[in-house]
Amino acid sequence: MASPAGDDHDLGRTGPAVTRVIRVLVHNWPLKLAAIGLATLLYGGLVFSQSTQPFDGVIPVEVRNKPTNTFLLTDIEPVTTIRYFAPSGVRPITSTFKAWIDLAGIEPGGGAISVPVHVDSIDDRISVYGSEPDRVTINLDKLDRRTVPVKVPQVAAPEGTELGPTTVEPTEVQITGPASVLSQVVEARANVLIQAGVDVDQDVNLVPVDALGDAVAQVNVVPATARVTIPVFSNKESRTLTISPLVTGAPAAGFALADAIAEPLVVTVEGDIDDIGPLVSIDTAPVSINGLSSGATLETTLALPARVVALDVQTVRVAITLRPVTATRNYSVGLALKGARPDRVYSTSTDRVQLTVGGSVADLDRLEGATLVVTLDVTDLAPGTTTVAVAADLPAGVAFVNASPATIRVTVAVPPSAPPAAAVSAPPSAGSLSPSASPGG
Repeated sequence: MASPAGDDHDLGRTGPAVTRVIRVLVHNWPLKLAAIGLATLLYGGLVFSQSTQPFDGVIPVEVRNKPTNTFLLTDIEPVTTIRYFAPSGVRPITSTFKAWIDLAGIEPGGGAISVPVHVDSIDDRISVYGSEPDRVTINLDKLDRRTVPVKVPQVAAPEGTELGPTTVEPTEVQITGPASVLSQVVEARANVLIQAGVDVDQDVNLVPVDALGDAVAQVNVVPATARVTIPVFSNKESRTLTISPLVTGAPAAGFALADAIAEPLVVTVEGDIDDIGPLVSIDTAPVSINGLSSGATLETTLALPARVVALDVQTVRVAITLRPVTATRNYSVGLALKGARPDRVYSTSTDRVQLTVGGSVADLDRLEGATLVVTLDVTDLAPGTTTVAVAADLPAGVAFVNASPATIRVTVAVPPSAPPAAAVSAPPSAGSLSPSASPGG
């Protein structure tokens, strides 16, 4: 039978062993605890990665909140892979996902910037946990506008031909696009192809180019085309011809065209001899004088025949001179005595005169015949009969032409016994008028 002392001895030997085990377990316990946590996290991640699934497709990236008057220089690459979690049996399609970037707060002109790509699912059962790419690089620039000239590059004439002057319309165009790109554009170029015996007269697409002649992309040209005209001559000749104004329309009532003079008077034209040989002058494009009531200088162009070009004149000024259209009109008018004495009695050989007046139609139209009278100057006439010339006081613009009769016999008498007040004879009043018109040149 073992003694109690032996048991105590065994316990004394096992105590240090347990202590060593405990010491090993608690030695560097923070590191060991961290290792346990990391292992747990990795295990959880492994389990999660086995639960999420990849979706491969092409999801366009929408641009949101782009500032006004800006231009996105870079093309946004689409999202091609999406990692998502969904319950068993739920399978997404391309339209399930929406990808977008947010440009709010981004200043244009700042160069290349990396922005995150956001991906959402329109199906609430599907959760998105990542995408490729998850960021994209963008370059946002200010939208600008400029005016540049339209140029047609020089081309060689086909053998046996000569080229006439090149005309292009319009001569300038507006270009819009990113400011950094527009600064490279020096002109809008219209490239043409010359064929022997065939004139160039066509609308040509305009290409914005830089100083080296290379096309510049991302630029909009308005208008997009220009009309280019280049005559191609096989037997060229030049001549100097007078310019003939072509006047159309009618001036205001009462006026007629007196003269139309072109400035310059002549133009030098060129073309094949068969085309310019029969020409004696070059007409202008129609110049309308419709409604004009005074002279004017009007600007127009030349109406050139086909395959004939002007070398030194593009626009013509036409000086218009108008003249009043004149006429004569006849009125039967009464008489008025001028300078009559109150103590005399006057009588005339007639009480009406046929008066003829002249002037512009406009002035005659304004004339009121009922106000017209002819006057007889009886100042200082002695008693008896005297021949007095007829006179008329007419408004401005109206001239005295003649009167019939031109003279009238006036008899002056002294009352025999009547007091001076009773001897006063009122001047004859003007008779009623009946005008008639006689057109004049």
